[in-house]
Amino acid sequence: MKADAVLKWLMPKEERFHELFSQDTRNLVAAADLFAQIARSASLQDREALGEKIKGIEREGDRITRAIFDALNSTFITPFDREDIRALTTDLDDILDYLEGTAHALILFDLGDSPEGLRGFAGILETMAKEIDRITGLIWDLSNTREIQEGIVKMSDLENDADRLYNQVIADLFRTKGRDPIEIMKWKEIYEGLENACDQCKNYTHVIGNIVVKNS
Repeated sequence: MKADAVLKWLMPKEERFHELFSQDTRNLVAAADLFAQIARSASLQDREALGEKIKGIEREGDRITRAIFDALNSTFITPFDREDIRALTTDLDDILDYLEGTAHALILFDLGDSPEGLRGFAGILETMAKEIDRITGLIWDLSNTREIQEGIVKMSDLENDADRLYNQVIADLFRTKGRDPIEIMKWKEIYEGLENACDQCKNYTHVIGNIVVKNS
């Protein structure tokens, strides 16, 4: 093997990972946007059609996840610690799974309502997905540390908003007299899935914070 080929093989494939993560976070933004459309629709027919689209986005996310892990396995030197790259990839995959799974549950449970709590979670997750996309684009140049840290604080605030919303909607579910217990359990599962998605978004930014600390 020629010396220049050896050097190229040893060099960090930063651009390769940059592009793959950019694809992954843009895919997440698209999923959050679709979920928001599902949450704001009161038509089961529309939800089914949008659910098929979000399922396609979830499959694309799986493809990108495999590509990132393949890149990890074939790259000698990585731009960040391998465990951090794995954690970022897994968190993105989990967030997408929660969004797709909750969208599927709305259809499976035959829930056509668009309550304020559902729309509220959708709005929070839309903002979180966009912030994840923005912050991830900054980590390749750690001179952006201050802006990254500000983004992490914003994500923590959004997750706190999600916690408050979750407590409110669950209390309202059980406070309403005469409500069908089966319906209560259906909505409880929906809101738990959305709360988990928000928690996973915050976990993602914790990994981002670790990367900043390790590479400062």
